[in-house]
Amino acid sequence: MTASQHFAVSAPGVRPPSSPPLALLLDVDGPVASPVTRDVKPEIIADLVALAAAGIPVVFNTGRSDAFIREQVMGPMIAAGMPSGTIIHAVCEKGAVWFSFTSAGPGPVHVDRELAVPAAYGDDVRRMVAEDYSAHMFFDETKRAMVSVEQHIGVPSADYLAEQKLFDADAMDLMARHGLGVVRLDHHAPNSDDQVDYRVDPTIISTDIESVRLGKDLGASRAVELLAAQGITPEAWRTVGDSRTDYAMADWLHHNDHAVKHVDVRPADGVPAKPYDVLTAADLGLGATVIHDDAGGAFLRSWREALGA
Repeated sequence: MTASQHFAVSAPGVRPPSSPPLALLLDVDGPVASPVTRDVKPEIIADLVALAAAGIPVVFNTGRSDAFIREQVMGPMIAAGMPSGTIIHAVCEKGAVWFSFTSAGPGPVHVDRELAVPAAYGDDVRRMVAEDYSAHMFFDETKRAMVSVEQHIGVPSADYLAEQKLFDADAMDLMARHGLGVVRLDHHAPNSDDQVDYRVDPTIISTDIESVRLGKDLGASRAVELLAAQGITPEAWRTVGDSRTDYAMADWLHHNDHAVKHVDVRPADGVPAKPYDVLTAADLGLGATVIHDDAGGAFLRSWREALGA
């Protein structure tokens, strides 16, 4: 099933340009939401609303759940005065879940069930977290296709990351007990048919357990489909992320002949050589300490100012 087949939000009274000069494809954790507080600064919300109101397509491409987007992004954008009829798209759980929203609220949530982790495995992870890891992390009950655990905000990062390695190893072992093939970074553990269908993907604040078919490239594909369903073909894209895996957004767009530049708001991980331009806070004249949502917010403001929005 394609994203365009499920596009079901109507927005009377607003007709965005069919060829806007720019479209934004935004990772959420890091560039938009603080990885420390997990919420979004009011000034970032204001810039997102202004850009969308100016006809710039805004699409979120995140591993987060639709519930997180509704609470931390949609609600604040509506409260900030998002114009009636403006459509915002959210591709969640790395492409497995998507929905769209207007100032009237969210449209239907669509889930690609073929990409969901088996429910029995998720149930076992929930029990494992409750019994062994609840002091450092919690089971994300809002995920519809992925299985995710996340650091408690009050737990120091170093403590969480140490515990995360133990959890990830246990999650891999649990996959084997369910007869499922899994990969984590460079560690491949195929099933009895020599297949790897799932991935254990650690981040600085969480671990996602997901189909290997999920990723920011699938999110980019869904974003293009969602805009095409509105009759929108942007002249260029800006993708924004805080990890090496986020480059897959720009990779997919470039490979499919879309003009794109990627913004890396945490370039200390290393900026790979790419056939498209990669921007960092340094391109705005900012120092190396400006990262995450501080850098993401600075780019949003620069695009808003350039467009006179």
